[in-house]
Amino acid sequence: MPYWRLSGFYFLYFATLGVLVPYWSLYLQSVGFTPVDIGNLIAVLMLSRIMAPVIWGWIADHREQRMAVVRLASFLAVVVFSGVFFGVSFWWLAAVMALFSFFWHASLPLLEVFVMHHTAARPGAYGRVRLWGSIGFIVTVLALGLVIDGYGPWWVLPALLALMLGIWLFSLSLPESEMKGAVEHAGPLRAVLLRPEVFAFLLACLLMQMSHGPYYTFYSIYLEDHGYSKTLIGSLWAFAVVCEIGVFLSMQRLLARVSLRAVLIVSFLLAALRWLLIGHFPENLSVLVLAQAMHAATFGSFHATAIQLVHRFFTGRHRHRGQAIYGSLSFGIGGAVGSFYSGHAWTTLGPTMTFNIAAASAGLAFLVAWLLIRHDRS
Repeated sequence: MPYWRLSGFYFLYFATLGVLVPYWSLYLQSVGFTPVDIGNLIAVLMLSRIMAPVIWGWIADHREQRMAVVRLASFLAVVVFSGVFFGVSFWWLAAVMALFSFFWHASLPLLEVFVMHHTAARPGAYGRVRLWGSIGFIVTVLALGLVIDGYGPWWVLPALLALMLGIWLFSLSLPESEMKGAVEHAGPLRAVLLRPEVFAFLLACLLMQMSHGPYYTFYSIYLEDHGYSKTLIGSLWAFAVVCEIGVFLSMQRLLARVSLRAVLIVSFLLAALRWLLIGHFPENLSVLVLAQAMHAATFGSFHATAIQLVHRFFTGRHRHRGQAIYGSLSFGIGGAVGSFYSGHAWTTLGPTMTFNIAAASAGLAFLVAWLLIRHDRS
């Protein structure tokens, strides 16, 4: 496995998220959008993730030119995103971000399958590659927080464009031969999806990402409204990802002792608690720090475990489509619904009730997983 080349790609990909997730909403607010508009625009980013991974996954499963797909989509993402410099109307930005998102979401599912193909025999080893994405997130979220405090949110735009250009250039370093994985025969995809535990797993992941809607859409705005500086806001985002890295480093040892099901269920339960703490104690920095530490579970252990389960449930030629379906349902539909409801609830019900809804969604994910995903010993 080309460890450092893949790690570098993860670094740049999630460095882009380190700009997009904490600061894109602040940029939108700075150009005059309301909370409802911001929620809808963030939802547009997620909506294209519903179909894009499925389409790219289908192409990858029927061709042996996976890096060609990654390179083309990464290049087109750069070209399309440059459109943000030419207008700030709602519909212009909605169109640009929808098309950009369609191309940008092509590469990661392909790389996830490749990494899992090489690390599946060592549960938790995936995290040692994925942690470089977390490091990239931390570097950009801290650096850009200082820039925005000093010079304003407009700098989100060139930072995103530069990082996306880096993703495309880095994709050129991965030869096509490195992306050829196992394509053994598998049964009908519909039969896999209709298995009760697979259906329950995907539903729980969708609910989990729905619960993240207020956090990903309004957390930075929420803290700014309570008087926190953008530098401190960036530090809280970065601290959460430091905790996530700790989980990625320890997952191999953890999964040698605890089942995937148990880790997944605890992650859902801690997510519900996290949203309640953020929603009810925004003035208490110590509570916010504790809530950010729970990112180790609500993203770190959840995502590492989910990737393992996707690899287990979907085999052979279904692997790319399995990753695509997981991404489409959870980050796509779940993320879009989460952003949409949070934008409307934030205005009509207030931040505290919005986070209460998020906690209820995570709690429902816990119940689905606890009741419907069967016990296992791995």
